[in-house]
This record gives sequence, C-alpha cells and structure tokens, in this order.
Amino acid sequence: MSFSQTIIPLYKDSIPNSKPSANEESSTYEGENNILIVHNVSRPSLTVFLPPKEKANGMAVIICPGGGYSILAASHEGYDVAKKFNEWGVAAFVLKYRIPDDKTMLNKEIGPLQDAQRAIQMVREKTKEWNIKSDKIGIMGFSAGGHLASTTGTHFDKALIENKNNTSLRPDFMILIYPVISFSDSIGHGGSRDNLLGKNPSPEKIKEYSNELQVTEKTPPAFLVHAGNDDAVKVQNSIDFYEAEQKNKIPAEIHVYPKGGHGFGMNNPTTKDKWMERLKNWLTNL
Repeated sequence: MSFSQTIIPLYKDSIPNSKPSANEESSTYEGENNILIVHNVSRPSLTVFLPPKEKANGMAVIICPGGGYSILAASHEGYDVAKKFNEWGVAAFVLKYRIPDDKTMLNKEIGPLQDAQRAIQMVREKTKEWNIKSDKIGIMGFSAGGHLASTTGTHFDKALIENKNNTSLRPDFMILIYPVISFSDSIGHGGSRDNLLGKNPSPEKIKEYSNELQVTEKTPPAFLVHAGNDDAVKVQNSIDFYEAEQKNKIPAEIHVYPKGGHGFGMNNPTTKDKWMERLKNWLTNL
C-alpha cells in the first residue's frame, strides 16, 4: 500500500520566536530497533500522510513524537503511527516541533506549543484540500510529546501564533501515550521540565505547565495509555489527567498495563492486548 507524503514547513515566512541561528538538525538511527532520532530541530515542519481517498473517513490526527524535549523519536512514535492511521482511513500529520533551546529561541518554553498550535491551525485551514472534517482534528503525543499534546489541549485559549482568521486552536480530542503531564516534584519528569522551563522554574510556571491542573469543562476528550511499571514517566501522570477529565465530566478512556516500561510505541511487548485496536474503537465513538 502506498502512502502519499509531503513535508511542509510550518511557517511560510519567518519562524516566530526564533533567533538567527545555523540549522544544526541531524538524524541518527539508534538502538536494536533502529529508531530514527532527530536532533536539534529549529526549523519545524509537518509531514503529511493522507489515506487513499476511498478509505478516508474525514478524521485527522497530529502526532507529536517523544524525546524529553531534547530529541524527537520520529519513527516508532511518529511515521510508523501515521501509516497505521492511514490504514484506518485517518489522515495523519507528524509534527517536527522545535526542541527548546536558548540558542535558537527568544523564549524556549513556548516554542513547541507555538508549533503545535500552528499545526492545528494549518490542518484546520486546509480541511477541504485534505478531505478532513473540521470537528474531527485531534492531537496525539508520546512521552514528552504527550506533554505537548496535553498542553495544546489545555492552553488553546491563548494563541501564541498569528491567527488572523481566529481559527480554533483547540484539538477535538487528545491521544496521550505514556505522557508527561505534570511538572510537579512528586510525579513530574525532571528532564522534560528542565529542558522546557530551565533548571529553576517558578512555582507559577510549574503549575502552568502541569496540565492535570489546567483541565476545564472545555478541555477535549482524551484516550490515555500507560504501563504501571513505567520508571521514566510515572503512571500517576495519566491517572491524574484522567481523573481531572472525570471531575470536569469530559469523556475519557484510560488503559493501564501492569508492565511495558516506557517508550514501547504502538506495541507493548508484555501483553497480547493491542492498545491501538482499543484506540480505533474509541475513535469510532467520537
């Protein structure tokens, strides 16, 4: 099966909130599974995966790979997932968002969120061209990409990009896979927090980017997956976000596997259960 793919720069002209800097982006294949890792992203883009026209169901998902806000795990948490969505008739867009860096950005804490907002804006403004329903555009994130996705789903009222048409920057749903949600000392992922906010963030900043504390009745529905023995990002991140959605009467579904650790992508090797199939069922009920 062939998948049409186009890579589009996120911004036509200048990249907002950027400093003049050399493009030092590089890619490597790492580990026994030959995972594609992208380093030093300062020129964000969207890779478009459109399903065959006869299969398309009008749904779209923007995918944010993980990597602790230091790298992007672009294959097993990005391109591979996009291809699976295409098999289901879902349009998919892999977001190569900027890695927070004082060398390339004026304010590194908002760079990734600007890129995620721009991705939603771009997809929503091209729904006719890409055969997408404007109320079926979701965002998905793995690990720190899950932090970015959940930030996009809880901070959409404040546009950090130019938005002349007042296009809605709110995703219609979120898919959060072993996500970093909280930046609290007790359950937060220290590396992601340090990379986004610096070594000594204020209590106000920690709260602002602890997304379990930012859920309101306007937050989109969420589908969450985590392993109970994840020692990189504690399972409590997903549980707290799920409970916050419950409190606000937002439809949410959570799957916690006893084992699986962190970073398993679409396939948790410790179980025959396929969370992607559960996700497929959940999406049909949205």
